[in-house]
Amino acid sequence: MKLQILRSLALILFVSTVATAADRVVYEGDAGPGKGRHILFIASDHEYRGEETCPAIARILAQRYGFRCTVLFGQTEDGLIKQGSSLIPGIEEIDDADMLFLFLRFVAPEDAWMEKFESYLKQGKPVMGLRTTTHAFNGLQGKYAYHNYNNGGADFVGGFGRQVLGETWNPSLGAGHYGNNHKYATAMHVVAEQAEHPIMRGVKEMHAMAGAYSAVPMPDSTILATNQVLDAMEVGSAPLEGKVPQPAAWIREYSFQGGPKGRAFCTTQGASEDIQSEGVRRMLVNATLWCMGMEGTIRADADVSFVGPYNPSTFSFKPSVTDARPDDIQGFDTPILKPAAE
Repeated sequence: MKLQILRSLALILFVSTVATAADRVVYEGDAGPGKGRHILFIASDHEYRGEETCPAIARILAQRYGFRCTVLFGQTEDGLIKQGSSLIPGIEEIDDADMLFLFLRFVAPEDAWMEKFESYLKQGKPVMGLRTTTHAFNGLQGKYAYHNYNNGGADFVGGFGRQVLGETWNPSLGAGHYGNNHKYATAMHVVAEQAEHPIMRGVKEMHAMAGAYSAVPMPDSTILATNQVLDAMEVGSAPLEGKVPQPAAWIREYSFQGGPKGRAFCTTQGASEDIQSEGVRRMLVNATLWCMGMEGTIRADADVSFVGPYNPSTFSFKPSVTDARPDDIQGFDTPILKPAAE
């Protein structure tokens, strides 16, 4: 009888573990400077394929640096990846996260989710935000509404994006599209005075397929790279006349509700096709290490090549996949993401 009970308990534990793992992706590193540290990626934007960017960068950081990388996704109620969904299972993973890597846009999770999110910020732990994460939240009601991108409250104007990452989405104040998106690609250039910054170590040419944004980061931000609108979508296209470079990547320290200070990095690029550029990829890997206070481990010649198949789809409001689950990209050898069903 005792043996049967033990077997039943083991089966329950196994089923529970599988069910938990199936709604997220975990990439476990074996060795490297990140061994023993946990990075939580959260991907749910509507257009720029954060569901492709995040697992691709997570695999690099896990296999080449030894981190444990967990990736959460916006999903449907039956567990399919759904870009821009506010249903994002697995937020409890934030409890032991050492780093938060975000690719969000206009999501409005439930209060219990936001409570977990806030508890992280109160500790002053590092945060990175790509592209539309400047306007991560929209439509939040009640006690967490001040995180919305358009919050006008004097003590948290611009919501999470402005107050933590350093910028929100407000075209009337200079934070919006810069050039014609889907028509003009973007080059990024390291600010000369920041060429020796650890995040820019080894970073050379950076090309992004997603269109440029204009931005006016918080005054306490340090601009690391600027953008240049190009006159076509090809690498090496000529600069578009009349488009003065704008901030494209910056760092700052944030303090949430008077808590300890934490490092934050933000870039207005980072779409799935953007990270095909070795320079963009290196910047993001370096920035992750810097945010975690590990700048001493940043090497100019570090391997930041992709791990496993990566064939990103062109950014669009139309989903690139409609039948993919997080479990489909477990491991280091599965394609990110599988093609949509014909």
